[in-house]
Amino acid sequence: MPGPKDIDGSVGVPTFYGAELRWQREQAGMTQQQLVEGSFYGYSHLSEIERGERRMPLDLAEHVDRVLKTDGFFTRRCEDVRKARLRGHAAYFAKVLEAEKQASTIEEWAPTVFPGLLQTEAYARAVVEATHPMEHAEQVEAKVKGRAARAQLLDGDHGKPTYWVILHEFALRQQVLPGEEMAYQLDHLAELALRRRIVLQVLPWNVGTHPFMLGTAMVMTFPDAPPLVYTESLHSGETIDDPGLVQQYRTSYDLLRAAASPPEASLAMVRKMAEEHRNGRQPR
Repeated sequence: MPGPKDIDGSVGVPTFYGAELRWQREQAGMTQQQLVEGSFYGYSHLSEIERGERRMPLDLAEHVDRVLKTDGFFTRRCEDVRKARLRGHAAYFAKVLEAEKQASTIEEWAPTVFPGLLQTEAYARAVVEATHPMEHAEQVEAKVKGRAARAQLLDGDHGKPTYWVILHEFALRQQVLPGEEMAYQLDHLAELALRRRIVLQVLPWNVGTHPFMLGTAMVMTFPDAPPLVYTESLHSGETIDDPGLVQQYRTSYDLLRAAASPPEASLAMVRKMAEEHRNGRQPR
């Protein structure tokens, strides 16, 4: 049976923290299961922390320090990991950054701009500069890099989660970038759909009234936890876990899915508009 995969602690603060945690645990001659005994967490949670994939909760950090006798090291540094993960993102988005890595499915509705998980670097920069016009260049760059890091969630051909997105046709037509760059953004959507990394639907502009006329939504389900909903406006966001409200959002999303064009027709529309942008024609 192969041993655990090596962790490259140089990748960033979370992986450095995880590598140190594994080293200290192995030096103590303990398994992951032995280390979490007496805490409220399972060994799989600890394993994801060691790989740099999950944030260390404060109470677990305190437990680890007591068991490993590490003089408060993991308690002191878990806030550094949280800040590193959040770099380039608003504080209210912290729970989503953690949750989407654990999700089995993500279903998102985007009425005006492409979601961050689908944005190219040029598109992300244009959106950030438009919505945060007073920020300095380094702040803009941090936000762009933060979105690029999130988008790695969709890398690979057989990764998780299953990501289902419904875009309004307006988002495809809106000239966020010059023609060739806008075409590249649409090509990126098409490529993800063709690789089966996303399920893509487009809500036609002439569909009329529909179940999600107000707001945005990201609905996340998990293998071992209740579902969550995240909604966002310009400078704020809210994570919803109330079961009744979550069910209302899920019902609304299902009805919206029924109103949108099927994936095949949606993909054809995306590719057609990419060509129109590429040829210098504003999609009508």
